[in-house]
Amino acid sequence: MIIPIKGVFSKEEVAQFRAHLDSAPWQDGRLSAGSQAQSQKQNSQLNVDSLVARKLSDKILSVLARQPTFVSAALPLKILPPMFNRYGSGDGYGFHVDNAVRIVPGSSIRIRTDLSATIFFSEPEQYEGGELEIESSCGNQLIKLGAGDMILYPSTSLHRVRPVCKGQRFASFFWIQSMIRDHEQRQILFDLDQSVQSLTIQHGHDHTDVVRLSAAYHRLIRQLADT
Repeated sequence: MIIPIKGVFSKEEVAQFRAHLDSAPWQDGRLSAGSQAQSQKQNSQLNVDSLVARKLSDKILSVLARQPTFVSAALPLKILPPMFNRYGSGDGYGFHVDNAVRIVPGSSIRIRTDLSATIFFSEPEQYEGGELEIESSCGNQLIKLGAGDMILYPSTSLHRVRPVCKGQRFASFFWIQSMIRDHEQRQILFDLDQSVQSLTIQHGHDHTDVVRLSAAYHRLIRQLADT
């Protein structure tokens, strides 16, 4: 399940993020990489303890809590505080799979990484290369979305960031522990919820089919969800 979510942030909000990111102090991204990933990773990251990183991270979490497609697709239980990276000319990140468990910085809280997310803060025409390449059963998919857009995909996917040839690619990345561990079950619930929302727009909340499908959706959530 690879789900693009358009317009998580408006162009005005993206400009505000970029004003902070353009002037932020960056560090070698390999400092946060495991031993296997260090040889594959070449980029810059914000220090997670910096004031600007915490401020921008909190803004993202606040927006996502009200983003209906994200909530429907991820059914989030825990979200690792978003981090930020920058890929300049020659930077890239080779094929890898994200760690199954991550620890929230500065705490002992562990998060199982069911879903990976990237929010783009550069427009596609502002850099060459830099596509997020995700291996899937339908073949490899190249992702390069507009600034303010988001991609959500299973953390079990083999993926990479192709080398940037020109310009700079700014993004936020983070992981989600879903209430629904199984990817197939989460896909079924997402499809069902999208149908409920579509029928609600057509027929209203009180229509018999809308009420029946909504009740079935919530029965499944009660059976499958970790809380």
